[in-house]
Amino acid sequence: MTANESAISEADWRRATELIRAAGTLALACHVSPDADALGSMLGLGLALARTGKKVVASFGDRVFAVPRLLRFLPGQHLLAEPSAYPAEPELMITFDASTMERLGLLAPHAGKAGELVVIDHHVSNTGFGTVHLVDPAAASTTMVVEELMNRLGLTIDREVATCLYAGLVTDTGSFRHSITTPAAHAMAGRLLATGLRPEEIARELWDRSPFAYLRVLGTALGRATLEPDAAGGLGLVWTYVTRADRAAEGLPYDEVEGVIDVVRRVDEAEVAVVLKEDDEGGWNVSTRSKGAVDMARACAALGGGGHPRAAGFSSALSAADTMAALRPLLAPEGSRP
Repeated sequence: MTANESAISEADWRRATELIRAAGTLALACHVSPDADALGSMLGLGLALARTGKKVVASFGDRVFAVPRLLRFLPGQHLLAEPSAYPAEPELMITFDASTMERLGLLAPHAGKAGELVVIDHHVSNTGFGTVHLVDPAAASTTMVVEELMNRLGLTIDREVATCLYAGLVTDTGSFRHSITTPAAHAMAGRLLATGLRPEEIARELWDRSPFAYLRVLGTALGRATLEPDAAGGLGLVWTYVTRADRAAEGLPYDEVEGVIDVVRRVDEAEVAVVLKEDDEGGWNVSTRSKGAVDMARACAALGGGGHPRAAGFSSALSAADTMAALRPLLAPEGSRP
């Protein structure tokens, strides 16, 4: 990504680099239930900054603080601290891949008390929180914005840092299959590969591993999948859900069910796919996908969430049925809205 391609103002780039260079301690935070783009962005920048002598603390605001199994291969996890050990009023706080302050979970109050809050993101649904905004909806991943920031700071991107950044890039582009994949995304992949990282090893960690229990839970979820041909303006909706009882019966942690949506979304007869996943506290985290005719970022934002037009999500304290009842009216295709 070049400066000319970025939606970020030069004033924000300049302010962000000035703040980072001047800060003694850098407090980094990504969104709750972090994916590869969120955690990879945070750890990649954190590693590069720590190697310059900066004091770095990184975290995410989940009540149960644990890196998802699929992401435990990412370098830099020695920088992580539980929310209870995070600075209460950080001099400089930097957030990654969070479109709203609420997505920071337990660390949202810390963000509200930060002296300066730099927000790094690529979601079109970003609410504009923070004091400095490095938000580019045209970027294929937040790691693309981070790479540009690192270049402006003169930081070294070695194999470990590149592994973090590549994980975010390859997952958010769907292995370079999603429409957000741009020439700039491929060019960045080439630069990262040149550091010597092993893409086949990263792919295996991200997509080609799962415990047997996942197959049992996936089978249960697929067995209750529902196809609604008349939903989404007649373009079709397919949806299912995974309860905490489903997971408990097989001893499967919550973070292992993230990939269910990637199976459900393949249905030819449905424009929209939805998977509701009950967490350990009884709330629902809802993943949605669209083939392009329905703006899921808009729909999910109306329910307190956000994301991208073809991939977005939200949380719900309602029952699964009531959650779907709230979502269905928001699935009108683009061009059919009043």
